[in-house]
Amino acid sequence: MTETKPIQTALLSYGMSGEVFHAPLLAAHSGFKLAKIWQRKSASSQARYPVVEIVKSFEEILADKSIELVVVNTPNETHFEYSRQALMAGKHVVVEKPYTNSVEEGIRLIDLAKKQNVMLSVFQNRRWDGGFMTVREIIQSNVLGKIVELEMHYDRYRNYIAANTWKEEPSVGSGILYNLGSHMLDQVIQLFGMPNSINAKIGIQRPEGKVPDFYDLRLDFDDLNVIVKSSYLVREAGPQYILHGINGSFLKYGLDPQEEALKEGKIPKGINWGKEPESFWGKLNTQLGALHYEGKVETLAGNYLSYYQNVYEVIREHKDLVVKPEQALQVIQLIEAAIKSNEERRSIDLV
Repeated sequence: MTETKPIQTALLSYGMSGEVFHAPLLAAHSGFKLAKIWQRKSASSQARYPVVEIVKSFEEILADKSIELVVVNTPNETHFEYSRQALMAGKHVVVEKPYTNSVEEGIRLIDLAKKQNVMLSVFQNRRWDGGFMTVREIIQSNVLGKIVELEMHYDRYRNYIAANTWKEEPSVGSGILYNLGSHMLDQVIQLFGMPNSINAKIGIQRPEGKVPDFYDLRLDFDDLNVIVKSSYLVREAGPQYILHGINGSFLKYGLDPQEEALKEGKIPKGINWGKEPESFWGKLNTQLGALHYEGKVETLAGNYLSYYQNVYEVIREHKDLVVKPEQALQVIQLIEAAIKSNEERRSIDLV
């Protein structure tokens, strides 16, 4: 008989990712019970989750036999060690991106999860961005014919250095490539697999910046070019996706609305969740047989809750994991190759 009790879950931080993403998504899914939150200095989470127990140490979570799932959403440099300890304690683990700070660490966690017979997954929620889902459907439907180039942007305008945040301080795994690049490279791999080579430029553009805030990655496939770019100094945003094929092109502007909705405290449910306004729909210009089509394509509705739905199905129903750690390891391989490419000013082969 299938087990139906909620998965007892602990959250290791109530910073931005905990407050905006993990806690609301877990609370919205009846298959999970958010039981503990590790808050070191405050009890701010109780304003929204008054019945959730606040703990002051990681050891309290590890020692609690009722906790089945641990969400490791702490600073990047801690991902490996906290994930390792949770796996050793027999807990299932969801770790925030970036998965780890090195390929070697990633392999060790995969081996440990298999040994402990527990689930290990990485929170690649951007696979459920409506824009990405639409681009994938455009490619799979073959409305552009053979794809020859994809250009992807994840740009922001933040011409200042945010105070009191580890993300702006030099440390292992810091910088925009580990932060936003983890999402974008995962999307590339989902669409096309691993490239043959990568050529990267990574740098600091903002005055007084201490960590990389810009990257331009060129990924080479056999007969396809992929360009992946991100910067904190883009005040006037261009398209997020530019897709060219033999028969036409598809352009998509605007970021997925789910993050902003979650920041506003909206519940991630309902028929209108994840839907974009028409002004953000993509433009398709292509040839369909004897017909020329030029017009808008409605963006598919995004749904970050799908990530945790799959986690529930894996733990309770023994279904296949969608975001596998082996896939997250490929992202780290690409990041390491990009850093090497930037340092050596040359293209790095991956095959």
